[in-house]
Amino acid sequence: MISAKLAALAALAFLSPTANVACRGARPEPTPSPSPSPSASVARSSDDRPVILFAGTSLTAGLGLDPSEAYPALVQEKLDAAGLRYRVVNAGVSGETSAGARRRIEWLLRQPVAVLVLETGANDSLRGQDPDATRANIQAILDAAHRQVPPPRLVLAAMEALPNYGEAYRRRFRAIYPELAKANGATLLPFLLEGVAGEPGLNQPDGIHPTAQGHAKIAENVWKTLRPIL
Repeated sequence: MISAKLAALAALAFLSPTANVACRGARPEPTPSPSPSPSASVARSSDDRPVILFAGTSLTAGLGLDPSEAYPALVQEKLDAAGLRYRVVNAGVSGETSAGARRRIEWLLRQPVAVLVLETGANDSLRGQDPDATRANIQAILDAAHRQVPPPRLVLAAMEALPNYGEAYRRRFRAIYPELAKANGATLLPFLLEGVAGEPGLNQPDGIHPTAQGHAKIAENVWKTLRPIL
């Protein structure tokens, strides 16, 4: 199973519009804006339903798609169909690293959040960032969530590193997610792109970003993890 995932991921530099970032000195990803418009609704909305905040990269933002086709919007549909009174906020930013997510998390948490679904770190691995730095950034994000009163329930989406930087790097990166989930009382969402990465029919022509059908599959992956904790 893991080897199949890695084979798929080896063909994908899956999170940036400028992807093909492996070990070849490729261009860095675009710098995300400090105040992404999708997350602005956290602060502005008068909707009193508890918030499920999806903080992530272009996978969460739904790059190349209408926002209604991105998996957070599809999770909202599942919530509504199940009669669960929550409001999804999509705070995905294309090209963002874990450091970028760390810089904006306090702003995102200005309004109380009932559930934080965190998808970050894969862009770090594309750049070959030290996994210890990624780990520290994710821990800081989770620390910020713990400081909210009451703290949100936490879901941490696991990602895989490409094999370009070697097996030792890949093992260190993979270990970040289950270890931090356990240490912080978070629910671990196994590989977000399960059943999507490397599937041509579920990815856009760039071979990088999921299609609407791919996002539907991601929404199913997320729902399997999210539904029991609601």
